[in-house]
Amino acid sequence: MNTLLLNSDDVDDHARLADVIDAVEQAFGAFERGTTQMPAKSYIDLPQYNGDFRSMPAYLDTGEWDAAGLKWVNVHPDNRADHDLPTVLGTMIYSDPETAFPLAIMDGTTLTMKRTGAAAAVATDYLAVDDASSLGLVGAGVQSYTQLEAISEVRPIEEVVVSDPDDERVRRFVETYEDRFDVRGGSISEAGHCDVCSTVTPVEEPIVGRDDVGERTHVNAIGADAEGKHELADALLAAATIVIDDHEQCTHSGEINVPYRAGTLTDADIYGEIGELVVGAKDGRIDETGITVFDSTGLAIQDVAAARVVYERASTDGAGYEFDMIGVGGSS
Repeated sequence: MNTLLLNSDDVDDHARLADVIDAVEQAFGAFERGTTQMPAKSYIDLPQYNGDFRSMPAYLDTGEWDAAGLKWVNVHPDNRADHDLPTVLGTMIYSDPETAFPLAIMDGTTLTMKRTGAAAAVATDYLAVDDASSLGLVGAGVQSYTQLEAISEVRPIEEVVVSDPDDERVRRFVETYEDRFDVRGGSISEAGHCDVCSTVTPVEEPIVGRDDVGERTHVNAIGADAEGKHELADALLAAATIVIDDHEQCTHSGEINVPYRAGTLTDADIYGEIGELVVGAKDGRIDETGITVFDSTGLAIQDVAAARVVYERASTDGAGYEFDMIGVGGSS
């Protein structure tokens, strides 16, 4: 037996979004049914380097398959300017649950983008209007690309409005997709009045107000991933049906963390977790549903589910580099 080493291109090539969306949906269902183990994300804070490490282990059993793994990821905001490295660098270890054999070591940064897009797509499928054809993006960074790619897998997106204060980033985004979509730059309000809107910014002061979204818009709140981050105004959250991925993570570091700590938003204001919609314990969108918000913090079970997709497809295609990491097989 050999361990498969997969770089970012390998992950990108083999994380087919339709398959990752399906796997992440199954992971949400397993989480709701209680057939997962996902210890709380642990942090190693490194203020001397203005950064941190995060450890995200998980196991899940969907009934059809089970999988286990660990993502080791960081956030170092000074990396780009000081070292010409990405702010976030992730490594995924994907293991056989039965034997603990390390089946693969793969790039976790690209994997994270794929599973984050997939999670938004799952939520969009349950919470957006059935005929949603327009997508707004607040923020034109790397995650905006995966949001469009993933959400267009579950809804017939035709029109795309992207809002970002960096005109160059907007231009690059428009040029990337102008052959596939009716895509243009616009204001936050124009993006927010689309059928679906994903916010992918790192802000700590809300930039999307109640009047910036349509009466039946579904919002994927993606950007908040740490305590103090907050993209959506409290008035917007108060008016919305809020669905979260995990109560502990969302109240600690998700979109709702700031108003929840302040007491302006309570458990009574949270409709449910996405897993409840997946297993049918609660309804998704119905005729009376207005604005919806999905608070996505990112769960380790999503990474493991996505890693399984990548490993299975890469193994079938003969991709990556096999090596005998633990001395029980032949190298190639």
